[in-house]
Amino acid sequence: MDKKTDEKQPRQMSVHIVKSSESVRKAENPTNVSKNEAYNSCEWINHPVNLNYLEILVSNSSMLPQCIRAYKNNIAGFGIGVRYKSDIEETPEAAAEYERVSELLELMTLEQDTKGLFEDVIEARETYGIAYVEIIRNIEGEVNQIDFIKETASIYMTSPLLPYVEADFCYKDRIETRRKKFKKYRQQIGGQTVYFKEFGDPRIMDNRTGDYLPEGGTLELGYQANEILEFPIGVKPYGEVRWIGQILGIDGSRRAENLNNNYFINGRHTPLMIIMKNGTLTEESFTKLQTYMDDIKGENGQHAFIVLETENSENKLDYEGDDKADIEIKDLASILQKDELFQEYLDNNRRRIQSSFLLPDLYVGYTTDFNRATAQTAMEVTEKQVFQPERKSLAWIINNKLLNEYQLKYTEVYFKEPDITNVDDLTKVMNIVERAGGLVPNKAKAILYDMLGDTYEDFEGDWGTIPLAYSKTQSGANNSPATEGDIRALEMQIQKAEGNGDTDTAVVAVMKEVRSLLLKMADTERGE
Repeated sequence: MDKKTDEKQPRQMSVHIVKSSESVRKAENPTNVSKNEAYNSCEWINHPVNLNYLEILVSNSSMLPQCIRAYKNNIAGFGIGVRYKSDIEETPEAAAEYERVSELLELMTLEQDTKGLFEDVIEARETYGIAYVEIIRNIEGEVNQIDFIKETASIYMTSPLLPYVEADFCYKDRIETRRKKFKKYRQQIGGQTVYFKEFGDPRIMDNRTGDYLPEGGTLELGYQANEILEFPIGVKPYGEVRWIGQILGIDGSRRAENLNNNYFINGRHTPLMIIMKNGTLTEESFTKLQTYMDDIKGENGQHAFIVLETENSENKLDYEGDDKADIEIKDLASILQKDELFQEYLDNNRRRIQSSFLLPDLYVGYTTDFNRATAQTAMEVTEKQVFQPERKSLAWIINNKLLNEYQLKYTEVYFKEPDITNVDDLTKVMNIVERAGGLVPNKAKAILYDMLGDTYEDFEGDWGTIPLAYSKTQSGANNSPATEGDIRALEMQIQKAEGNGDTDTAVVAVMKEVRSLLLKMADTERGE
């Protein structure tokens, strides 16, 4: 075949489809690798900073204790409560779950109030960057006791270790299974070592060695390791304090305070200077002056006077001409330190520390430049930006970790919060809503009783759910019997409220005003 014929023939191409013998599968576990896993997968992680040093900084600071106490008091200080997850009709099953959760909260720790335990958790977390709680389960595997670990600096941990372990998680009405790596914890104090496992780890660990038992192995309950639930700030293994960037300023403020304090011990306290010209004090005068300065305190120094005698420094028999001795007393009080040093530096450090906690002056005891409006605004902003997110985060841990095995359907645990409602703003809103026809008597009663802190019940009858503005417009169009029925129903409610004593006294006046308004409208309808 010649060259020309070869060029005219088309080239033969084939396509082969290669199929894998295995089906494509998705990774069942997270595959990202952290630095601790890469370099310290089997080693105990050291604390990045000396936790005892952080505690010393807090103890010696003039601002950190106030900021930490503000967090402690406002996040968990108002108490822990139980509530229904949504507005549902209370059933026997829901009421039983409510009572059960309430008892669980009260019995989780017998050493102190459960609220107090979480206050300690917050204080430790803000001091060291992390806090630990030891978890104790009953025979059924449910959490029934928690214990705050006071010696935070004595706890060490590993990075999450292989292998992946299947752990169950209760979500609504079903059980979800996730594969997860768990940490180990170790506490060392005074030569004693105790091992713990991470919360949720289903395996059995020996608390003496930190080793897991093989599947199917048994161990005495007294030697089975308990779990630790950690509360870190941030994503680092041991967390990180909010004020980590202010350490230099905190240490500088402490040194400035020491300098001011040292002034009272070693500072210059010489109030005056005696200058001698052309002479010198006699030994007798010097002794008198020394004694006078030593005894000037108390009643012995009152109404006393001193005489200073001089002598010629050149041992002449008499003073001649300009060679007479001259005594001059120089006041040195003007060069003494009159106030503390570095006041502006200390104040700037204080503001920076508060900024790291996002706290206004009102929460740390500096209440000089504020009024009611600015105080209300500061409270509202701090509640929304700082305290409410922290409360929700802690409540999520309680509901979805500590109480997860109980499979709660109707109730949840929450941290109580203060009532920061602005009465003036609420009054303006209610006036606008009432004029627009959106305010009903039952809602007005609810708002009043909530502000008074009392319990209440809705008014009987449909009129309690009818907007007041709508009732006014309909009273002219309706016949008088309907209005008279409303008046009779209202009078029955007034009698009932008055019979309940102090329980409903606060709203009786409002009800009587409504009755007067209805009577006046009825009279207008009849043309009287």
